[in-house]
Amino acid sequence: MNRNPVIPFILIIFLGIGLVFLLSSQGATSDQGEEEQTASEEGGGEDGGGGEGGGEDASSGDFDAEGFARDNCASCHGEDFSGGMGPALAGTSLDEGTFTETVRNGKGQMPAFSQDQIADEDLTALYEFMAGQ
Repeated sequence: MNRNPVIPFILIIFLGIGLVFLLSSQGATSDQGEEEQTASEEGGGEDGGGGEGGGEDASSGDFDAEGFARDNCASCHGEDFSGGMGPALAGTSLDEGTFTETVRNGKGQMPAFSQDQIADEDLTALYEFMAGQ
Protein backbone atom coordinates (compact mmCIF):
# COMPACT_ATOMS: atom_id res chain seq x y z
CA MET A 1 0.00 0.00 0.00
CA ASN A 2 1.21 3.44 -0.94
CA ARG A 3 0.29 6.17 1.49
CA ASN A 4 0.32 9.80 0.49
CA PRO A 5 2.68 11.67 2.87
CA VAL A 6 1.12 15.04 1.97
CA ILE A 7 -2.18 14.41 3.79
CA PRO A 8 -0.66 13.99 7.30
CA PHE A 9 1.53 17.02 6.62
CA ILE A 10 -1.54 19.15 5.73
CA LEU A 11 -3.37 17.93 8.84
CA ILE A 12 -0.41 18.87 11.05
CA ILE A 13 -0.31 22.35 9.51
CA PHE A 14 -4.05 22.88 10.09
CA LEU A 15 -3.78 21.67 13.67
CA GLY A 16 -0.83 24.00 14.27
CA ILE A 17 -2.68 27.01 12.85
CA GLY A 18 -5.76 26.13 14.88
CA LEU A 19 -3.70 25.82 18.05
CA VAL A 20 -2.01 29.19 17.47
CA PHE A 21 -5.39 30.83 16.84
CA LEU A 22 -6.91 29.24 19.94
CA LEU A 23 -4.04 30.29 22.18
CA SER A 24 -3.98 33.85 20.84
CA SER A 25 -7.74 34.31 21.32
CA GLN A 26 -7.55 32.92 24.86
CA GLY A 27 -4.70 35.30 25.62
CA ALA A 28 -6.76 38.28 24.46
CA THR A 29 -9.75 37.15 26.51
CA SER A 30 -7.54 36.56 29.52
CA ASP A 31 -6.00 40.05 29.22
CA GLN A 32 -9.43 41.68 29.02
CA GLY A 33 -10.60 39.74 32.06
CA GLU A 34 -7.58 40.89 34.05
CA GLU A 35 -8.23 44.53 33.07
CA GLU A 36 -11.90 44.26 34.06
CA GLN A 37 -10.98 42.56 37.34
CA THR A 38 -8.41 45.25 38.13
CA ALA A 39 -10.90 48.00 37.28
CA SER A 40 -13.62 46.45 39.43
CA GLU A 41 -11.21 45.98 42.34
CA GLU A 42 -10.17 49.63 42.13
CA GLY A 43 -13.77 50.82 41.86
CA GLY A 44 -14.97 48.49 44.62
CA GLY A 45 -12.40 49.83 47.07
CA GLU A 46 -13.62 53.41 46.77
CA ASP A 47 -17.23 52.82 47.79
CA GLY A 48 -16.66 49.83 50.05
CA GLY A 49 -18.20 47.44 47.53
CA GLY A 50 -21.57 47.59 49.31
CA GLY A 51 -23.67 48.24 46.19
CA GLU A 52 -26.53 46.02 45.08
CA GLY A 53 -26.15 44.47 41.62
CA GLY A 54 -23.29 44.98 39.20
CA GLY A 55 -24.20 48.43 37.88
CA GLU A 56 -23.58 50.41 41.03
CA ASP A 57 -20.18 48.80 41.49
CA ALA A 58 -19.40 49.43 37.81
CA SER A 59 -19.26 53.20 38.30
CA SER A 60 -15.99 54.39 39.76
CA GLY A 61 -16.77 58.08 39.35
CA ASP A 62 -14.65 58.17 36.20
CA PHE A 63 -17.50 57.53 33.77
CA ASP A 64 -16.72 58.76 30.27
CA ALA A 65 -20.12 59.82 28.93
CA GLU A 66 -18.73 60.81 25.54
CA GLY A 67 -16.85 57.52 25.19
CA PHE A 68 -19.91 55.50 26.18
CA ALA A 69 -22.02 57.45 23.69
CA ARG A 70 -19.48 56.97 20.88
CA ASP A 71 -19.30 53.22 21.60
CA ASN A 72 -23.03 52.61 22.07
CA CYS A 73 -25.04 55.42 20.49
CA ALA A 74 -23.14 56.94 17.56
CA SER A 75 -23.74 54.07 15.13
CA CYS A 76 -27.47 54.84 15.09
CA HIS A 77 -27.70 58.44 16.30
CA GLY A 78 -24.82 59.82 14.19
CA GLU A 79 -21.16 60.44 14.93
CA ASP A 80 -22.00 63.91 16.24
CA PHE A 81 -25.31 62.67 17.73
CA SER A 82 -27.29 64.96 15.41
CA GLY A 83 -29.33 62.04 14.10
CA GLY A 84 -28.97 59.16 11.73
CA MET A 85 -31.01 55.98 11.70
CA GLY A 86 -32.12 57.08 15.19
CA PRO A 87 -33.23 60.57 16.24
CA ALA A 88 -30.87 63.35 17.24
CA LEU A 89 -29.57 63.17 20.80
CA ALA A 90 -27.39 66.29 20.76
CA GLY A 91 -29.17 69.05 22.65
CA THR A 92 -32.02 66.66 23.38
CA SER A 93 -35.36 68.20 24.27
CA LEU A 94 -36.31 65.11 26.30
CA ASP A 95 -36.54 65.54 30.04
CA GLU A 96 -34.20 63.33 32.05
CA GLY A 97 -36.98 60.95 33.12
CA THR A 98 -38.07 60.25 29.53
CA PHE A 99 -34.44 59.89 28.43
CA THR A 100 -33.74 57.43 31.25
CA GLU A 101 -36.92 55.45 30.56
CA THR A 102 -36.05 55.19 26.86
CA VAL A 103 -32.49 54.04 27.56
CA ARG A 104 -33.61 51.51 30.19
CA ASN A 105 -36.55 50.05 28.21
CA GLY A 106 -35.51 50.69 24.62
CA LYS A 107 -37.85 52.05 21.98
CA GLY A 108 -38.54 50.77 18.48
CA GLN A 109 -35.23 49.49 17.10
CA MET A 110 -33.26 50.84 20.06
CA PRO A 111 -32.12 48.18 22.53
CA ALA A 112 -32.61 48.53 26.27
CA PHE A 113 -29.59 49.14 28.51
CA SER A 114 -29.69 47.46 31.92
CA GLN A 115 -28.26 48.66 35.23
CA ASP A 116 -25.36 46.28 34.61
CA GLN A 117 -24.55 48.05 31.33
CA ILE A 118 -24.84 51.62 32.63
CA ALA A 119 -25.39 52.62 36.25
CA ASP A 120 -28.07 55.19 37.17
CA GLU A 121 -25.55 57.91 38.07
CA ASP A 122 -23.71 57.27 34.79
CA LEU A 123 -27.00 57.52 32.91
CA THR A 124 -27.48 60.95 34.49
CA ALA A 125 -24.00 61.94 33.27
CA LEU A 126 -24.88 60.64 29.79
CA TYR A 127 -28.08 62.72 29.77
CA GLU A 128 -26.15 65.83 30.83
CA PHE A 129 -23.57 65.20 28.11
CA MET A 130 -26.27 64.86 25.42
CA ALA A 131 -28.25 67.86 26.64
CA GLY A 132 -25.10 69.98 26.56
CA GLN A 133 -24.20 69.11 22.96
